[in-house]
Amino acid sequence: MFLKMDNVGKYFHNEEKQSTFEVFSGIDISVEENQFVSILGPSGCGKSTLLSMVAGLEPASEGEMILEGKEIKQPGPDRGMVFQQPALFPWLNVRDNVTFPLKGKMSRTEANKQADHYLKMVQLSRFKENYIYELSGGMQQRVAIARALAMDPKILLMDEPFGALDEQTRYIMHDELMKIWQETKKTILFVTHSIQEAIKLSDRIIVMGTRPGRIIADITVDIARPRKRGILEAIELEERIMGLLEGEINKVLKEELTNEVEFTR
Repeated sequence: MFLKMDNVGKYFHNEEKQSTFEVFSGIDISVEENQFVSILGPSGCGKSTLLSMVAGLEPASEGEMILEGKEIKQPGPDRGMVFQQPALFPWLNVRDNVTFPLKGKMSRTEANKQADHYLKMVQLSRFKENYIYELSGGMQQRVAIARALAMDPKILLMDEPFGALDEQTRYIMHDELMKIWQETKKTILFVTHSIQEAIKLSDRIIVMGTRPGRIIADITVDIARPRKRGILEAIELEERIMGLLEGEINKVLKEELTNEVEFTR
């Protein structure tokens, strides 16, 4: 198994209040190499925290996370991270942003060659001398993807990378990401709130419930690519997933309403 999460849990302790907040527990996920797996769920279910743990940015409170037979304990070059906001350096041009994490790992000439390869892949070759403020939001996110790919990670971790984009740009970015995935054959773990986005992109969709987070479904998306809007299989799958999530959302709303009533008494 390429990536395995075995009974993973995450808790935060509040020493002042002597209380423990459970983010999620009992998470068991296995990911095959070259798979595109989306983690889908409502706000507060721990999707981004789980991704940060795979990246090595957050420790697990219990259980273990194994990548190619080795336990994940810290960040490493075998994992590339793409955040919702591109987190680029505005004082550097596009190419220098992509080569930044390569410093000390290869020569300047080799780094530029690597950067140029991936900038061509994300269709930004003619913008490599531009500064970040000269690019649109979608173009900035493509720079962030090129930077992650330039490190040649074994797995690409994407935390709602298109969440801040308008619908039209997001739709274009979906097609771009599919081309990149098919060309590089990278394993991708992708966090999203969007059911349609998960269906369009994924081999599998892990659906998480909330408070505390847990897996409520692991769905194989058996729909031929490319996946266009409006096809019957996608509509039926969207309705199925929405049915799963409605129960979770209603549960949270009911809890909020109960707490509000108790607070005002």
